[in-house]
Amino acid sequence: MKLTPTQGFAAATVLPLAAVGAALFTQHVLGMLPCAWCVLQRVIFLGIALAALAGLLLRGAAVRRVAALLMLALAGCGVAAALWQHFVAAASQSCNLTLADRVVGALGLDALLPQVFAAYASCADAAATLLGVSYEFYSLTLFCLLGITAVWLMKRPVD
Repeated sequence: MKLTPTQGFAAATVLPLAAVGAALFTQHVLGMLPCAWCVLQRVIFLGIALAALAGLLLRGAAVRRVAALLMLALAGCGVAAALWQHFVAAASQSCNLTLADRVVGALGLDALLPQVFAAYASCADAAATLLGVSYEFYSLTLFCLLGITAVWLMKRPVD
């Protein structure tokens, strides 16, 4: 079976949305409160999903390459955010006024949809594991896969 660019863009639309859905489930059902870096990763996932949706709906080769390039850039930001959360932010007692807090605040999403985009825990308090793996490594893995998908999409002709 050969994967088409349309299928790649479709997967890159659905997977980040599923990741945000899983984060909301763990927040609202399992009580895992997010920190500012967690919320920033949600925003990045939604940005990737929007870029992939544009690539899915708009069929021109140039538009699809730009969409894939934007996906790659956002995936890189997501990788950086997940690594920063794990190695730096998790050791600090406050995420207040960090880059993540400022970006989310500047976008105004925390005021618009606080149940999705408001940070309710400090970075140290939000450090959690799921099935024995640090939570941010799930995000890191998906950001890497989405980045690889974006590179693959940039190299494919329009189907």
